[in-house]
Amino acid sequence: MTSFGVVARVRRLLTEKAGRKIKVGHCGTLDPFATGLLILVTGKNTRLAESYMKHDKEYVATIRLGAESTTGDPEGQISENDVSKQPTVEQVKMALSSFVGKIEQTPPKYSAIKIDGQRAYKLARAGADFVVPTRQVDIYDIELLEYEYPLLRIRTHVSSGTYIRTLGEDIGKKLGVGAYLTELRRTKIAEYSVDNALTLSALDNRGEI
Repeated sequence: MTSFGVVARVRRLLTEKAGRKIKVGHCGTLDPFATGLLILVTGKNTRLAESYMKHDKEYVATIRLGAESTTGDPEGQISENDVSKQPTVEQVKMALSSFVGKIEQTPPKYSAIKIDGQRAYKLARAGADFVVPTRQVDIYDIELLEYEYPLLRIRTHVSSGTYIRTLGEDIGKKLGVGAYLTELRRTKIAEYSVDNALTLSALDNRGEI
């Protein structure tokens, strides 16, 4: 489900319960293949959506080494790379630590950022030739959770505007084998945790909002 799909579903539910149209917005898009925390704002609070987007975030990601995707995730065209030597745990740890701090990052072409007023993913799907400008982001921490080639699982705390798909690809380049994300879950936005969030099914079943 897309972030906009979640908004539409919650808007419909709240509108039905209130007997009048309720405005609903989200505070930062999740990629369609991703899961996890999505902050929603309703009514007059929809004007606060942008302020929530500026918060730091935490993600848990599974990275597939030794292959690449045109979109950086499972939804693109996957190509396998010829890997003669699998990276060791020590090499993986060194690669991860090299990304901690302020880094320059180029967002993926298949993203929602705007290029000359148009969404980058729309331009990419149309086969347009364009350049995505780099940006400086903060990677506060990367924790290695699990590694058994070709799968690498990490937890990372990052600044707003960081693309984990790009981080995964860059880790693969650093290791010389290529990579793309197979799973992505947003676990925190500032002090808000997915552990305290409502699932859509739980929201559907609540008697009161």
